[in-house]
Amino acid sequence: MSSIKSKNEIRAVLILEILGRPKEHLVETLNNYIDKMNSEPGVVVENKKINEPTIVKDQKDLYTTYAEIEIKVEEAFLLILLTFKYMPSHIEVLSPDELILTHNDYNDMLNEITRRLHGYDEVAKILQFEKNALTIKLKEFEEKSKSDIIILDKFKEENIKKEKKKKF
Repeated sequence: MSSIKSKNEIRAVLILEILGRPKEHLVETLNNYIDKMNSEPGVVVENKKINEPTIVKDQKDLYTTYAEIEIKVEEAFLLILLTFKYMPSHIEVLSPDELILTHNDYNDMLNEITRRLHGYDEVAKILQFEKNALTIKLKEFEEKSKSDIIILDKFKEENIKKEKKKKF
């Protein structure tokens, strides 16, 4: 393990939660996330604990688990990037007790947050547009289906009448 020595070094604990199946896949996936996190430039995973997957209440084949990961990062900006990239459910900064950031540090962090939020907003707008288009197509399909059913019912009625006439 490499060691980070910097006056801006931050030590933190991240909690990563995961839900899925099979339960063996959850542990493997968390290990892969932790390995990827450890390979990030300026990030060192100091310690990790992956808890045994447990069954989700009222489910028969859905599991959940979480990992506690202690990390060191060279600077606050990297902790912000990890937050967006790995989406931990909880972060606890262990040290230092005080963080001194320059206006450039704040600019970098706020611009990264803004950039990512714009990206998420774009995805949400595209999904909303596609949902609306699918809703319109579904309504058109329902209307066509109703008219097809009416035509089919009329056709059946006419055939039934013809069959009855043939019998008499």
